[in-house]
Amino acid sequence: MVPQVLILGTGIAGLSTALKFADSSSAIQVTLIAKDRADEGSTRYAQGGIASVWSKSDSFEEHVQDTLNAGAGLCRPEVVADCVREGPERVRELIDWGVRFTQQKALDPTEEFHAQYDLHREGGHSQRRILHADDLTGLEIERALLARARSHPRIRILENHIAIDLITEAKLLTRWRGPGRCLGAYVLDTASGRVVTLPANITVLATGGAGKVYLYTSNPDVATGDGVAMAHRAGARVANLEFMQFHPTCLYHPEARTFLISEALRGEGAVLRNLAGEAFMERYHPLRELAPRDIVARAIDSEMKRTGDRHAWLDATRVEAISERFPNICETLRRCGIEPSAQLIPVVPAAHYLCGGVVVDRSGQTTIEGLYAAGEVAATGLHGANRLASNSLLEAVVYAHRVFEHGLSALSGSAGGITAGSTPQLPEWDPGKAVPIEEKIDIAATWLEVRSLMWNYVGIVRTNRRLERARRRLEMIRSEVTAYYWNNLLTRDLIELRNLIAVAELMVQCALLRRESRGLHYTVDFPSTDDRHFKRDTVL
Repeated sequence: MVPQVLILGTGIAGLSTALKFADSSSAIQVTLIAKDRADEGSTRYAQGGIASVWSKSDSFEEHVQDTLNAGAGLCRPEVVADCVREGPERVRELIDWGVRFTQQKALDPTEEFHAQYDLHREGGHSQRRILHADDLTGLEIERALLARARSHPRIRILENHIAIDLITEAKLLTRWRGPGRCLGAYVLDTASGRVVTLPANITVLATGGAGKVYLYTSNPDVATGDGVAMAHRAGARVANLEFMQFHPTCLYHPEARTFLISEALRGEGAVLRNLAGEAFMERYHPLRELAPRDIVARAIDSEMKRTGDRHAWLDATRVEAISERFPNICETLRRCGIEPSAQLIPVVPAAHYLCGGVVVDRSGQTTIEGLYAAGEVAATGLHGANRLASNSLLEAVVYAHRVFEHGLSALSGSAGGITAGSTPQLPEWDPGKAVPIEEKIDIAATWLEVRSLMWNYVGIVRTNRRLERARRRLEMIRSEVTAYYWNNLLTRDLIELRNLIAVAELMVQCALLRRESRGLHYTVDFPSTDDRHFKRDTVL
């Protein structure tokens, strides 16, 4: 029987992993699951780029140090070194797969390959090292990788399918202590309502983040924390979920509520101002607009609270050749009636990137055998308490490669894992006494309540009193939704709501356990950093 690799998610991490497994052997079949269209996810909305040491003026040591500085003491140094040193090779692989990064306007054919590419600089970086495709880097990566995956004979893509739960030995054998091996997943075909059983020798979570837990976010609607919720229910360890990165500059406009204004604009000279027109970042950090994201987001939040304003301004009027360098941003702003070369841009912080997630080792393996994770869903140790800008796409491709290497070894049996031909036989989904939905709860209203609760009580600045309020209310909501979940046949909305609540509760638990302020977690009750007691991961 042909070994099966099941990958949940079709962003950069999922597609990279799929292509590597499929290219490695004609004896492996890869199934990619997309809960919406295959191209819909956080990858396609990544504007900035991918960080990698690419120029002669840069060095691995500087990129490592910049990452450690941003991570506020919680990065795993060995993981940082892995990602930084493997970065150039992984970027070259993307180029070989057809990704078209922006090149210098005037190319010198005598220059070496690396010198041909235009590099941005973003907050927290000491050098220009961000390879980009204008200001649509994620969309270009998604285009190239998805086209390659769609044409691959050993990859099948199931769109409009959402994973319900992972299947583990513990779920099938009641005598099992601990979760045992992961054997695949139950997946809902949202078009037909049928639950599909997908056995797998290797299962990879590449489900992305959880920005939709918050009322204001740069994330697309699919970012509901599914991978974290499923992994935790299955018995895997999760960590550092208190560290949600709020991007400082999301466009404040009713027609583009989730549109990001790339940090690269600040790297090219854009200035933050309050509504009185004052440039304020020098009061908060010597790097001003290029300070790490947690500091910039808190500074904007502080200015808004101090003045009672609903947003701040980003002044990009002095950015040279802004239309040519940031065409997508300029086009979107103009559709909203804003001319960026002459007018200030209204911006607010918004939930952007989950720095914690499912705990993995340096091979991308979770604490459940046969289950791997890569991309935003994974807690690798690269980001620590705060992600350095554009390190996320880097982490995704590095860990896709590491998952592939370890998984391929496991499939061959050399790592003590499963061998070819041993794809598990699994029972079909049992709906129990569930019936078609008759008495509906208002899923949209419940979703809004959870997101508003998280924004108001578990936001950029926190207190234990607010966190406890959030914890108690989330417990009540979970109880109501759980009863509804088990009594009704499944829909995508219901699965996502269940996962959203689970991740929200885990975030609150982690935040309550960290009795200090560090990186993205800032609490009024404990405003100082406590290295003696809390220079460690928060593991659940």
